[in-house]
Amino acid sequence: MRTGAENGEEGGVAPALKCNAGCHGLVRNNSGGIINPFCSYWTNSKSMELNTLKDLYIHELKDLFSAEQQLVKALPKMAKAASNKELASGFQEHLEQTKGHAQRLEKILSSHNATTRGSKCKGMEGIVAEGAEMIEEEADHEVKDAGLIAAAQRVEHYEMAGYGTARTYAKLLGDREGAKLLQTTLEEEKDTDQKLSKLADSAINVAAAK
Repeated sequence: MRTGAENGEEGGVAPALKCNAGCHGLVRNNSGGIINPFCSYWTNSKSMELNTLKDLYIHELKDLFSAEQQLVKALPKMAKAASNKELASGFQEHLEQTKGHAQRLEKILSSHNATTRGSKCKGMEGIVAEGAEMIEEEADHEVKDAGLIAAAQRVEHYEMAGYGTARTYAKLLGDREGAKLLQTTLEEEKDTDQKLSKLADSAINVAAAK
């Protein structure tokens, strides 16, 4: 029997695969998984292939679902850490919206016979981690609230970019219902961002500046 090494493979593991996005510098972990910290398309050897815009669309939907699931866990902590009652209430309100966003994504994926299972959204993971650091900071209450708004708006801007992209893909692929649902979520994300800006400008940032 020929071993992996004899077939030009290291340690009997299949050769590294090239990312469909054209990334380079892929490396392996001990279990044979493929890791590239600069690309979320490949997280292990079982990652879905992206050969068509439809594949990319499904990938984006799964990524957004992962992002929303992470946010569902993060928002209650942010609400608890907020001193301003209006800010805390806003976080709780957006938590319920976020649950609805995840349900919409699940509905769209189901319409394409796809599940919500996929790689963890690394982008949201990093943003949530930054928010968690702010929660743990020793800071004046008003200053911490200002920092929490900044963290929350990073989340909103990241999600707006993701939903805008997915909506565009949906339109190009003729998924009218998906495009409609994604547009609804996009508008809600924009509205949340505007509310945060208004609260920051009218009260929280002003208090933090004193």
